[in-house]
Amino acid sequence: MARKLAAGNWKMNGTRCALDELSALAKAHPDPSVDILICPPATLIRTAASLVDGGPLLIGGQDCHSQVSGAHTGDISADMLADAGATHVILGHSERREDHGESSDDVNAKARAAHASGLVAIVCVGESLAQREASNTLDIIGGQLASSLPDGCTAANTVIAYEPIWAIGTGKVPSTAQIDEVHDFIRARMIRRFGQAEGAAIPLLYGGSVKPDNAAEIFATDNVDGALVGGASLKAADFSPIIKALEGTV
Repeated sequence: MARKLAAGNWKMNGTRCALDELSALAKAHPDPSVDILICPPATLIRTAASLVDGGPLLIGGQDCHSQVSGAHTGDISADMLADAGATHVILGHSERREDHGESSDDVNAKARAAHASGLVAIVCVGESLAQREASNTLDIIGGQLASSLPDGCTAANTVIAYEPIWAIGTGKVPSTAQIDEVHDFIRARMIRRFGQAEGAAIPLLYGGSVKPDNAAEIFATDNVDGALVGGASLKAADFSPIIKALEGTV
């Protein structure tokens, strides 16, 4: 079975004072039965990793460059993230694909760099509202998976996050039947490409307006092994109930 993961993406939010939320979260979950990951802005990764060292929380990055080093002003390599204490990195988020024009081939190269640096790559896929309404969801997801994932993905180095673009930050949430359909499809694709053992164990996260009041219903859906949470991960008081729902303690 896939290991459960509650991942928080702080996006472009948070200065040093926000790190107090990590202490509050660790205090609320001193011995969690699921993995808890926070991906803060790059400026906070080293400090955050030092704060949680030896504790229940993991720290990740929000993106990385495909190259180890070079003349890439403003970019951060996977090696740099690992050196700062990150264990994971989010790749191919819709905001990167849309705002920065990243293609699935770009995501593939970044995932290979992440794996080479010992990071777990959280590869995001998802459809737009127009694609959903045109009944193209599974074709879009299938294409993104095929192109974004490099050979050599395993349950130890890769996580897939399904984030319907139309649900991110909008308050709109797909029905459980819609989530179930996509997650079952992704699981089947993982097994077909990477084999039964690895494909069945690669964690599949759902992301898109996950909140304390809908988390339990989402996590009850087949093949949902956790969540990639945006705004609700910024405060321990909001993220903790989601984690408890994943643990099955609420």
